[in-house]
Amino acid sequence: MDKQDRLHSQQVYNPNDPDIMQEQLQRLELLYDFNATRPSQLQLREQLLRKMFAEIGEDCYIEPPFHSNFSGKHVHFGNGVYANFNLTLVDDTHIYVGDHTMFAPNVIVATASHPICPALREKAYQFNLPVHIGKNCWIGAGAIILPGVTIGNNTVIGAGSVVTKDVPAGVVAVGNPCRVLRPIDERDDVYFYRDRKINYDDLD
Repeated sequence: MDKQDRLHSQQVYNPNDPDIMQEQLQRLELLYDFNATRPSQLQLREQLLRKMFAEIGEDCYIEPPFHSNFSGKHVHFGNGVYANFNLTLVDDTHIYVGDHTMFAPNVIVATASHPICPALREKAYQFNLPVHIGKNCWIGAGAIILPGVTIGNNTVIGAGSVVTKDVPAGVVAVGNPCRVLRPIDERDDVYFYRDRKINYDDLD
């Protein structure tokens, strides 16, 4: 098996292999350049993201600082994805994010983990599981999404949640561990927050 393929094998491997570490170092140089951009350098940011990511759609925006193990090499963004400050993508294997999904500040999406076995952990062995986040999701501030998780389309993950298992489409899910609180339904077309009604006439 090729050394790079080990990252995506979903099996235990040694991440400290010199070839893997050398490529990771090169990728982190791109990440450094992105985080060093000025707020007005939007075109440069876009150019860097297209170099950094496996795939990135139109009208995506990531607010620096942005953190990523491989600078987005294994990240696949659809169109119109927005990320606020301090998005961390532990992209040792693939992360897929659908169109128009939003990340609030300080969200972590992790694909990498370590065996519970002390002898393996002592030697820093790890394994990676891909993460899938659907279209038009909202991931609340400080949420943590763990390896192997799938989140369905249109779902909201509450602030501070720790997502350890798959979450279906069209729900609000919160907590540690994250659990479904309720479905998203017709009431959400009327009220935007508790008893506060949406004034559609004022919307562009």
